[in-house]
Amino acid sequence: MSSNSVIQIPSRLPLLLVHEGVLLPGSTMRISVETGRNMQLVRSRLLKGTSLKSTIIGVIPNTRDPESDAEELPTLHRIGTAGIAVQVVGSNWPKPHYTLLITGLCRFQILQVLKERPYAIAEVEQLDRLEDFTNKVDDKEDVGELSEQFYRYAVQLVEMLDMSVPVVAKLRRLLDSLPKETLPDVLASVIRTSNQEKLQILDSISLEERFKKTIPLLVRQIEGLKLLQKTRKTKTDDDKRVVAVRPIRRIGGKHFALETEQEDEDDEEMDDITVLEKKLKAANLPEQALKICMKEIKRLKKMPQSMPEYALTRNYLELMIELPWNKSTTDRLDIRAARILLDNDHYAMEKLKKRVLEYLAVRQLKNNLKGPILCFVGPPGVGKTSVGRSIAKTLGREFHRIALGGVCDQSDVRGHRRTYVGSMPGRIINGLKTVGVNNPVFLLDEVDKLGKSLQGDPAAALLEVLDPEQNHSFTDHYLNVSFDLSQVLFIATANTTSTIPPALLDRMEVIAVPGYTQEEKTEIAHRHLIPKQLEQHGLTPQQIQIPQDTTEEIIGRYTREAGVRSLERKIGAICRAVAVKVAEGHHKETKTDSDSEGKEHAEVAQSEAITDTADLSLPPEMPIVIDRHALKDILGPPIYEMEVSERLNQPGVAIGLAWTPLGGEIMFVEASRMDGEGQLTLTGQLGDVMKESAHLAISWLRSNAKKYQLTNSSGNFDLLDNTDIHLHFPAGAVTKDGPSAGVTIVTCLASLFSGRLVRSDIAMTGEITLRGLVLPVGGIKDKVLAAHRAGLKRVIIPKRNEKDLEEIPINVRRDLDFVTTSDLDEVLNAAFDGGFPVVNKENHLTSKL
Repeated sequence: MSSNSVIQIPSRLPLLLVHEGVLLPGSTMRISVETGRNMQLVRSRLLKGTSLKSTIIGVIPNTRDPESDAEELPTLHRIGTAGIAVQVVGSNWPKPHYTLLITGLCRFQILQVLKERPYAIAEVEQLDRLEDFTNKVDDKEDVGELSEQFYRYAVQLVEMLDMSVPVVAKLRRLLDSLPKETLPDVLASVIRTSNQEKLQILDSISLEERFKKTIPLLVRQIEGLKLLQKTRKTKTDDDKRVVAVRPIRRIGGKHFALETEQEDEDDEEMDDITVLEKKLKAANLPEQALKICMKEIKRLKKMPQSMPEYALTRNYLELMIELPWNKSTTDRLDIRAARILLDNDHYAMEKLKKRVLEYLAVRQLKNNLKGPILCFVGPPGVGKTSVGRSIAKTLGREFHRIALGGVCDQSDVRGHRRTYVGSMPGRIINGLKTVGVNNPVFLLDEVDKLGKSLQGDPAAALLEVLDPEQNHSFTDHYLNVSFDLSQVLFIATANTTSTIPPALLDRMEVIAVPGYTQEEKTEIAHRHLIPKQLEQHGLTPQQIQIPQDTTEEIIGRYTREAGVRSLERKIGAICRAVAVKVAEGHHKETKTDSDSEGKEHAEVAQSEAITDTADLSLPPEMPIVIDRHALKDILGPPIYEMEVSERLNQPGVAIGLAWTPLGGEIMFVEASRMDGEGQLTLTGQLGDVMKESAHLAISWLRSNAKKYQLTNSSGNFDLLDNTDIHLHFPAGAVTKDGPSAGVTIVTCLASLFSGRLVRSDIAMTGEITLRGLVLPVGGIKDKVLAAHRAGLKRVIIPKRNEKDLEEIPINVRRDLDFVTTSDLDEVLNAAFDGGFPVVNKENHLTSKL
């Protein structure tokens, strides 16, 4: 390398043919390599070369079609730029290609092409030398004047840009440090020019000609910036910016390359940002949210549209605009109208309706009431979700349902932070965006079925949402701004409270929604279910009639559930069967008419039937009345039979009452004894609590065996002496647990050892202690309704549960005889006909005085 030259390039250079863009000395350009010759050049010279000169190649602009893999080399441009490859990046997908980052060094002229395959090699002559430039500037005054004029325009252009941007300040310093003869090439690569204009500058070997061709381009750029500034007089200096400035490369301690690509001043894009800014100011955001949004707007103005963060920031701002910060609906506070609407939509459910009317009344007296957090707990099919929809309709509010069943990621509730790819707000904020108001009714469905995983606990994330003292400043991770949820009416639904975390349950007002009685189901069927199913199946009351007796038969012998879903499905099955009969009847009638009265009359009758179906005469058997025989034909034999009396025809059987998430159930307890070693066997898939109840029962009976004259098979008062006892709870596939089977187990074992039959019309529930006390249990209403469904007449409950009888409908209480007990003596007396006698032995004490 010579000391008085820019760089001494080799006399033979491999040629890289470029069909997009023109590389000028002092600039840097990315070049995509895909054609065969260029690929061979990269693999042979750039990837294997180790010295600096081995990475110098000749870049020839190919203005014609891209080079093909043909044997013949296309006509080459006479002037090219020697460049150094500072970076090589390769990929095999979707096809092999390389991307080169090349910095231009100097011009050269092709003297002769020495080789065409596998890549072109030419003998070249270097054109740009430092001593040549110096001599030309010194010899000609015109060149010196052009150089000074070019320098002034360059300084003026740079000063019109924002000097606070580091790259612009660096460009300003380079104007003073770089030799003036290198400035035309550097500035031509910075300003906006076409490939044809760059090609003319490349071909300008003379320095004077180069200055003359570059000065008009500089003037054009300056005038364009002046015009742009006039159209944006209201904009601040922040709007002057330079975007995507490529770094300065150093070779041998001297600056050779600087390329800046000023951002396309796209008026349409800037108009969009201005519109976005106006919408933000008009959205009536809280002060804190507006401050953050304006900060994001400033970032957006300085950000190129091609950056991935541009779209993320824009989506965030659009969400902030769409959120209902201060939009709300006016509540409909007419209590009488609300009562009528709730009664029309739902039968029974008095406690729920009462709570909604209380909320309306308080809301009417005090406008700024915080939304309560209600939790409807009850078995499936009792109408918890539909009541939530009716409440929204009653209040005149928007309704949004959020299904929480199976959700196991806390980001579903709180959203993702915007640093993550694919981040989005949580379901609460998404729901508010969907409804468009800040006081909707949110139904959090199946809150007891939330999951838990490595992504966090969603139930814990709901604590902030469902706390009236905290949710006025709920912070979603995506928004990172607090949002007021205090006006939202949250309604949660669950089948059981046992799986809801205690902290979450504490924040909600639990309202129990028990199962329906048989009379309520009958009323619901005739008011709501039958009309709905007739409409869905295209039937009318003139075609099908379901008497009340039939409905009661379906409820009692085909469905045994707390809700009404199975009942609705059975009614739907009946409607489908009748629809087939009705369709066949219409077909037969039309065919008979056509046979008897001729083809013309049949066509007239058919056209009348199509135009007005109401005039269509029904077959003689219409309406079809569904009686017990038709029910058996459609639904098959009854699923449930009244088997209570048949199962209590021998000692050692008693009926207990159990609570399940699906409603109350009756539960049989069976016991048997045989000779053995005093073992107690329990079967029926029991939980630990129920096993403890069985051990308590046998211990209490053993300690009181003499009192009740109970003996084992050998006549011994020790009930487990040479005797094994087996307790079985039928439906062994169903897991059973809980303390309320204690009194039932005692009664069953007392029946076994006394040989007496338990009354066949009695069921019982209650927890026992080792001293024979009967403690209260839960789910009394569901258990009593189960006993009523099963046709039982007497129910034994703990005395301290007497208060729960007020929740039971009057007609059910009228049909049942309730026995309240505080100890096991009273239980046994009530469970057996004629009572359970106690042998009292008077202890005569002899005085020692």
